[in-house]
Formats: sequence, C-alpha cells, structure tokens
Amino acid sequence: MKNEESIDRVIQVNDVDIGKNIAERRKAMNIKQTDMVAKLQTSGVDISIYSYNRIEKGTQNPTVLLLYACCHILECDMNTIFDFK
Repeated sequence: MKNEESIDRVIQVNDVDIGKNIAERRKAMNIKQTDMVAKLQTSGVDISIYSYNRIEKGTQNPTVLLLYACCHILECDMNTIFDFK
C-alpha cells in the first residue's frame, strides 16, 4: 500500500527502452547530461548525475515526475519517451 511519501516509478521493460529514448532526444538537442541534470533539478526533480546516468542506461527506473520534466525540457510528449507510434 502506498503512503503519501511513496514515489511512483515507471518500470522499464525489455520492449521499451525509456532511458535510451530520453538519451537520444537529449543528444539530438545537444544537451549534455550534466546540463540535463541541472535543468531537472531546477524543475524540482531531486536527482544526481549518477542516478540520471543509470536511468539512461536502463539500470534504474525513472519517476513519473522525472518523465514529465524530461518531456518539458526535451520539448516532446510521453509518446516520444515511450516510443509509441
């Protein structure tokens, strides 16, 4: 059961590589990882460069808040992040 302090996380599965999709979009916009983390932090997402790197590699699951902030920063919608056609 969730409490008020629990964080909703999106679980990356084998058929959708959320982290890779974020990384590709970030690179296409010429944003460095450190700059992306700074933008996320100023958007209210509490994340370190280490955690962000793990999300892009697919070894850590992103929060819903992080995904929402990424869409705003990367000027895209969730369909882009989840690679829905």
